[in-house]
Amino acid sequence: MSNIRLFFSESLSINLKSKLNKSQSHYLTKVMRIKIGDNFSLFNSNGEWLAKILDISKGILEFIIIEKLRHKDITKEIWLAFSPIKSNYFNFMIQKATELGVTRFIPIIFDRTIVRKINKERLEKIIIEATEQSNRINIPTLEKPQNLKKFLSNNLKKIDLVFTDLNTTKKKLEINKEANKPLCAIVGPEGDFTEKERELILNFKSVKSININQNILRAETATISIISIIGYILSL
Repeated sequence: MSNIRLFFSESLSINLKSKLNKSQSHYLTKVMRIKIGDNFSLFNSNGEWLAKILDISKGILEFIIIEKLRHKDITKEIWLAFSPIKSNYFNFMIQKATELGVTRFIPIIFDRTIVRKINKERLEKIIIEATEQSNRINIPTLEKPQNLKKFLSNNLKKIDLVFTDLNTTKKKLEINKEANKPLCAIVGPEGDFTEKERELILNFKSVKSININQNILRAETATISIISIIGYILSL
C-alpha cells in the first residue's frame, strides 16, 4: 500500500478516472514529488483505493483507480464532548483525538468556557489531515457548539457517558464492549465543571465517572488521557 493517503469526498470505484483539486495536486507534485505513473491511495467512508497518476496538466493531477485496498471501517463509536480552548492547544487536542479514534466531536459551551466560538473550517481541515496521517478511513464528524443541557437531553438513552470527574475516587473504568451505543467522553473547561453541571452529568441515565489522574490536567491532556484509556479497554 502506498504511504501517501488523501481523503477524496466523491464516489470511488475501480477504473474511475478523475482529478484532484488544486491543493491536493500541489501537495503530491510539489511536496511529495510524485510523477506520472506513480501510485498513491485515496479514501472515504466507503473504503480505500489505489490510484495511479495518468497526467499532470497545468498543476492538476489526473488519476485512475486500479484496485480496492480496504473496505470501510467498522469500529466502536467514540465521541468527545469538550469545551473549546485556546487555538494552539485546541488544534493539538483535535489532531491527537482524531489519531486516537474519536468518531464525533461535540463542542460544549459550559458555564466556565472561555473560548465560545470555533473555526469549523480550520478544525475540519485538521481532522482530515489527522485521518490521512493515522491510516484511518472514516472522517470524524464535527458538530456545532451547544450547551450542556441540550447535549444531554438530545442524547438520552443514545450514548454511554464517560465523565472525567476530579471529585470521584473511582480509578477504574468498566465498559460494556458489546453495547451497541457510542461511548462519549465528556471533558470540562479549563476552570472545571460547576456543581450544577456535575449534577446534570451525574444524573444522566448511563454515566460512568473516573478520576484519570491525581494531578489537575490541562483540558487537552485530559482529553488525550481519557480517549487513550477508552481505546485501550476496547482493544483488550
